[in-house]
Amino acid sequence: MRIFTIILLFLGLNQLLYSQDQKPTISINYKNINQIEVLKKIETSTNFKFYFQEEWFDKNVLISGDYSNKSIEEILSKIFKETDLNFFVDKNKIIFTKNSIIYNKYPVKSSIDSKNTQAPVFFQQYDSVKKNIPGTIDAPIALIGKEEANSDIDFYILSGHITDLKDNKPLADITVKEKNTKTSTITDASGFYSLKLPTGISTIEVESLIYRNTARKIMIYSNGTLDFSIIEKINQLDEVLVKGKNSQNIRTAITGVTTIQAEGVKNIPLVLGERDILKVALTIPGIKTAGEGSSGFSVRGGKEDQNLVLLDNATLYNPTHLFGFFSSINPYTINKVDIYKGGIPSEFGGRLSSVFDIVSKNGNTEKISGEGGIGPVTSNLTASIPVVKGKASLLVGGRATYSDWILKTLDNEDLKNSEASFYDLFAKYNHKINQHNSVEGTVYYSKDSYNITPDSLYKYSNRLISLKWKHTFSEKTNSEFNLTNSEYKFNINYDSANPESFIFKYKIDETQASIKFNTTYNSKHKFIYGIQTKLYKVNPGEMTPNGSASLINPLKVDNEKGLESALFFSDKYQISEKLLLDVGARYSLYAALGESIQKVYQDGVPLTPSTVIEEKTYTNNEVINTFGGFEPRIGLRYIFDESFFIKAGFDKNFQYIHLLSNNSTQAPTDTWKLSDLNVKPESGLQYSLGLFKKLNNNDIELSLEGYYKTSKNILDYKVGANIILNQDLETELLQGEGKAYGVEFLLKKPNGRLNGWIGYTYARSFIKLDSKFNDEKVNNGDYFPSNFDKPHDVSIVMNYKFTHRYSFSSNFVYQTGRPVTYPIGKYTYNGAEYTLYSDRNKYRIPDYYRLDIGLNIEGNHKIKKLAHSFWNISIYNVLGRNNPYSIFFVTKEGQIKAYKTSIFAVPIPTITYNFKF
Repeated sequence: MRIFTIILLFLGLNQLLYSQDQKPTISINYKNINQIEVLKKIETSTNFKFYFQEEWFDKNVLISGDYSNKSIEEILSKIFKETDLNFFVDKNKIIFTKNSIIYNKYPVKSSIDSKNTQAPVFFQQYDSVKKNIPGTIDAPIALIGKEEANSDIDFYILSGHITDLKDNKPLADITVKEKNTKTSTITDASGFYSLKLPTGISTIEVESLIYRNTARKIMIYSNGTLDFSIIEKINQLDEVLVKGKNSQNIRTAITGVTTIQAEGVKNIPLVLGERDILKVALTIPGIKTAGEGSSGFSVRGGKEDQNLVLLDNATLYNPTHLFGFFSSINPYTINKVDIYKGGIPSEFGGRLSSVFDIVSKNGNTEKISGEGGIGPVTSNLTASIPVVKGKASLLVGGRATYSDWILKTLDNEDLKNSEASFYDLFAKYNHKINQHNSVEGTVYYSKDSYNITPDSLYKYSNRLISLKWKHTFSEKTNSEFNLTNSEYKFNINYDSANPESFIFKYKIDETQASIKFNTTYNSKHKFIYGIQTKLYKVNPGEMTPNGSASLINPLKVDNEKGLESALFFSDKYQISEKLLLDVGARYSLYAALGESIQKVYQDGVPLTPSTVIEEKTYTNNEVINTFGGFEPRIGLRYIFDESFFIKAGFDKNFQYIHLLSNNSTQAPTDTWKLSDLNVKPESGLQYSLGLFKKLNNNDIELSLEGYYKTSKNILDYKVGANIILNQDLETELLQGEGKAYGVEFLLKKPNGRLNGWIGYTYARSFIKLDSKFNDEKVNNGDYFPSNFDKPHDVSIVMNYKFTHRYSFSSNFVYQTGRPVTYPIGKYTYNGAEYTLYSDRNKYRIPDYYRLDIGLNIEGNHKIKKLAHSFWNISIYNVLGRNNPYSIFFVTKEGQIKAYKTSIFAVPIPTITYNFKF
């Protein structure tokens, strides 16, 4: 009996102890409500009371759950697992903390080391958080991540994004470092950075030559994020117009790179007062145009079609409006353009001379904002609308012209009697889904209409769509997936009383998919690699009768199709503190595809309709011919000291698409031709060397770059070639060799009251069209100047700030006249009289020079205003220089007389009002 009593006492005691340790349980279910609403639901059904700050919770995140007989700790742990919130249970009171843990006893892990009398980190934070940190921005300590009890991890990853405080745009090439350990990194193109930091307190410093340096003291508990929004240094906004990638220039090994920030363009006087980022590019050494009214431009002696123009990664085939007077992109939607005219990164391909990588603005995710302008020829408006505050926004913009009146004032009779109009529309949506994912979508459309004679109407349009998904895999690797589509087309509507009325149509369509990875392997190696593929579809032209009275027979040239793909890889290898190697490679493969009929010509004789020996028929998507090749890209940079460094580079490129033009300058009605069975792709090599020096405490920047280029299979034409609606087009084409070389000098003063730059280029560009057949030779098969051979080019852009509101700007341009072919006599053959011409491009039109001036007036700088304004009063061609646009010849009374035409032969004053809200 005594033993039985003892057993009963033992079991009772055990049950009592068990019941004291067992935690009370609750049951709850909820669906699609936020975390605060879940806590309120628990409070109403239990005796628990919660203490927290509402701003710690994301009310847009909806959750669902179903719990039965679970402890409050288990339920809350699952609800807040993916957040940085911890909680402490004190009987029926539950206290939430952000990042840190509340301890009810001294943590064992934090016992004081006998060799270190400093208080453990768990307690240091509570003193530090109450103080502002000396030498940093005026902000308390930042708590990063979520503290885990009994964690033995010594290092965590801090990551985040650096953006411009003014417009929230991401900032690349900003240095982020830890003050004590000197661990550092550089932000990528999306403004992203990541650092490996020890557990505990660190000081993070953000440094830039352009933006104000800032710092923040942090307490890091686990992997977490810290974003910075920084502001430009005083006077930088209006003074730094063109940057040679200032901080990046010394960090990269790529030669010939220039960045133009759209904000600074407003101070440069341009034609008709319109902001134009591509016109500013023409003031940079190495970039030229054939003259006013020309759509294209030449980079380091290359042809117009050798430049890849991208808008948010989508190809823009015609980047101009109104005969080349304006760029086709609304300037208020542009963030910047990166121009690669020396070393082209391996992620770009398909063109020989340059890449114009235009990046649009992101919308404001915090509040409605916008800007616009009213000028004598165009008006535009851009607005930014938050969709999800702090995460997503929509940027929309539009521009239209009322330009007919200005054409009546031109010196050119054809243009004076013509009409022209254009408009463009732009929309961009950007959404930061979470820390690891963001998406962007861009839609752009532009349309031009003009007529030179009353019976002809010309229309051309650009349309592009771009989708981008950015994903961060880890602190070392992120990716970018792009899907784009571009279309360019034009129509000619000829309507007259005679029976030859017709409608002519042309279209090119390009669809591209690409994925790019960025991996920071270690402190010495940073890899960029990926794959791209694009599909070309070309309608080379079709003509149909315009009306029932027309006697024109319908004519259509077979459609063309091609698939261009590429693999690319690059490694930025930091060999030492002074020596950096950027080595890259690209392998491109092109396939000409059916459906098509291709002619096979007899070997060893000129290509003519009479030498065709076979016609091959290819079905849809059948491979007609393939081309491909290895494209190495190498850049080297050596720093002698902080103010002097040199760069050298080599790159090779292939181009599988060619521009066909009967003009010496690019026009909206030029057409594109794909490589096929009878037309080979172009290829080019470039060698470059540059010296860079900073003077006067980095207030003055000097650069001197030289280059030498060779190219093969450059497309040209036989004398009198017919390239429109020609079923035997290859019989009119010639492919030859090219070479170009030059030296580019640039002096920049980016800061101070007087700022700007002086650029000078000495450059030559030649082409050789040689063959064993005389009718395929030009200039006896010798090298002769190309259409863009302009040996001397001078640009001077200056801005002087009288006050913060008033400034004076000027722009001077001088260029050697472009080459031209003159008639030099006449002769009679078989009873007919013919004109005798000189060797091709033997002569030159007169030299070109122009001076523009402008007065810039900022509105007052009061912060609380409905809108901020900016006035620009400018005079284009203030000297009234009658610069020739073209030379033509007329035979009168048996004599050949030369005449020149000009676009703007008188000064053009304009006044433009810009506003921002």
